Amino acid sequence: MHHAVRAIIMAAGKGERMRPLTNTTPKPMISVLGTRMIDTVIDALHANGIEDIVIVTGYLGDRFRELTVKYPGLRFVDNPVYDTCNNISSLYAAREYLDCDVMIMDGDQVIRNTDILAPGFDRSGYNATRVTKETDEWVMTVEDGVVTGCSRTGGTDGWQLYSISRWSREDAEVLRNLLEEEFIINRRHNVYWDDIPMFLHPDKFELGIREMNEGDMTEIDSYDELIKTDPSYIGHKA
Repeated sequence: MHHAVRAIIMAAGKGERMRPLTNTTPKPMISVLGTRMIDTVIDALHANGIEDIVIVTGYLGDRFRELTVKYPGLRFVDNPVYDTCNNISSLYAAREYLDCDVMIMDGDQVIRNTDILAPGFDRSGYNATRVTKETDEWVMTVEDGVVTGCSRTGGTDGWQLYSISRWSREDAEVLRNLLEEEFIINRRHNVYWDDIPMFLHPDKFELGIREMNEGDMTEIDSYDELIKTDPSYIGHKA
């Protein structure tokens, strides 16, 4: 059994689909039903005993320092190329922290069930929900508990991948080396970091999944999705 002792939170993006709210506030710092999205992530990590938290910032990065008033132990890593590269650049910026059993997740989601961030795990891999209807999100195929493939165009059967993952120290080291290879040598600047284990080098990992229910968390990718979750934002969009 592995046990995550650190979490890396990805929070560098511009959140352009949430404008105009993100003109002055980074997306993870937007409040949903009275609580900032990133607070739900940090609170859930703390509830599971994970205090070593690294936040990768970029767009409006200084705003995240406000979090230290409530969470004084946070550490920050700046991604200087967040505006020209995809999020592979954020994990590359934080690669030195891939030296232990670690969790990696996005900061722009609302955690409703803290159990989904439990630190114990048998295999590296992603949180996932069973697909019960058609989705255009990434869908993994799983056989005997092992991920055997992934569709980036979605599907109607399989396991939907969510942006919460756990990595053993050994797999994290492999991931770190591949980040350096792909980002620096192969100059893959416009892919997701998740492309590395899912599509570019799936043979280097034997991933599992951590099953959860749809209501355990909410991913909010756009202004329209925000108002469905928090109707108080109706009328804020100019």
